Amino acid sequence: MTYVGQSASAAQQPAVERATVKDVVAAYVGLTKPRVIELLLLTTVPVMFYAARGVPDLGLVVATVIGGTFSAGSASVFNCVYDRDIDEQMRRTRRRALPRHIVSPRSALVFGFVLGIASTVILYVWVNPLSALLAVLANAFYVFGYTMLLKRRTTQNIVWGGIAGCFPTLIGWTAVTGSLSWTPVVLFLVVFFWTPPHTWALALRYREDYANVDVPMLPVVASARTVGRQVVIYSWLMVATSLLLWPVADTGLFYPVAAAVLGAVFLLEAYRMWARARGTESLAVIQPMRLFHTSNLYLSLLFVAVALDPLISR
Repeated sequence: MTYVGQSASAAQQPAVERATVKDVVAAYVGLTKPRVIELLLLTTVPVMFYAARGVPDLGLVVATVIGGTFSAGSASVFNCVYDRDIDEQMRRTRRRALPRHIVSPRSALVFGFVLGIASTVILYVWVNPLSALLAVLANAFYVFGYTMLLKRRTTQNIVWGGIAGCFPTLIGWTAVTGSLSWTPVVLFLVVFFWTPPHTWALALRYREDYANVDVPMLPVVASARTVGRQVVIYSWLMVATSLLLWPVADTGLFYPVAAAVLGAVFLLEAYRMWARARGTESLAVIQPMRLFHTSNLYLSLLFVAVALDPLISR
């Protein structure tokens, strides 16, 4: 059973809501997708600890966090502006600021540009030009590469579009060192291979939403069993890459042990979801959100291990 061609008619335009100042402020904050920013910063700061082989300069961390927050927020705002037509029709996104008409598209665009410019200035002046350049590239790739080019055209949208979310590992490293090396590249690839299982689990939960707006996420055009198999493949690539950091970065023993344990837990949950998806399309049976929540916990703890390893291995 697939969901190809299940388009629904566009929903009627909702009435403009009477918004308070608190509502408007919350709406602008919501446009930046704070939960996404949390995940991005989670892969930035621990890399700074590892690059410094200890505790990095606090001022540098603050500048990088603020600059990174503004950059990621800017990209999210542009994404919300471009996708406002489909956001109105999806259950998961219809309560965002633009579908509710609390913020106008023009005001949101201005907000996005202000955040992007502020991010570039902060990173260029208080961090370094290379980190600023990487943040600009990540922003541009998310907006033009993923949002405008890939998202509505291919099932590989989040595979390649997810590259934008990998840049924080590079930015965190260059913020401390001023240059690139193989260590942040390995961590970049960990996030790259983590993104499909993470996103496909969520897309499987909301596949009818994506089908209704003709966004060809993999769970929309393929069976749950096929999605489960792809999740397992990417999970193995992710775990193998995470262990590659041990010889490449010459970590202590704490990191590879933590990566192996966390990887085993993730793989177990991936295989369980694949097994549940065999012979059924029922989300109540497949329970894709179990893998989604596991993926969040995995990435969080793995990068905590990255930060702790140089402190424990001294």
